[in-house]
Amino acid sequence: MKIGIDLDGVVIDSETTFRTYEEIFDIDILNGNNLINREEPKFQARYNWTKEQEKEFIEKYFLKISKESNLMSGFMATYELLKQQGHEFVVITARGGFIKEMKDDAIRLLNENNITFDKYYWHIDDKLEICQKENVDIMIDDDWRIIKKLSDNKIKTLYFRDTNLMKLKENNYIKEVNNWGEIYRHIKCMKKFL
Repeated sequence: MKIGIDLDGVVIDSETTFRTYEEIFDIDILNGNNLINREEPKFQARYNWTKEQEKEFIEKYFLKISKESNLMSGFMATYELLKQQGHEFVVITARGGFIKEMKDDAIRLLNENNITFDKYYWHIDDKLEICQKENVDIMIDDDWRIIKKLSDNKIKTLYFRDTNLMKLKENNYIKEVNNWGEIYRHIKCMKKFL
């Protein structure tokens, strides 16, 4: 099975780290409470910051967050099992877009843990195009907007949903997961029907 996989919030725990620093920045640096929608995955939609404040946050924290982030709990064991079973992994990520060094830092983290995916797509804005091009059987992502777009185009998805993020109604193309054990279960069950 060909599995499309996002990095941030799926393989790397950076999204939790991002949200921590977003709160610190909003409360301590901006001296306010600018949170407008905690269900949004990206800070640009979560807060009503100005473009200058967003730029300041990016410059001050993005690389720091990247360096502090680790692999998601349970990822290594599940990944190794799925690789042994012959599954192929295609990384489809926006990482490297805002700050190029974040791509390098992700490569460092993957190399330190001896993780080699089958194919990589970096700095991707349109994950649908890549999923179709690669003919992925399923895509794992943590952004509800991406999940919705893929599922609307009949691509099976696993929505790795963090607690506060937007809830989506499950259907034949959207299944919600909260950990790598659940991902393993869905992939194993799916394989039986392919």
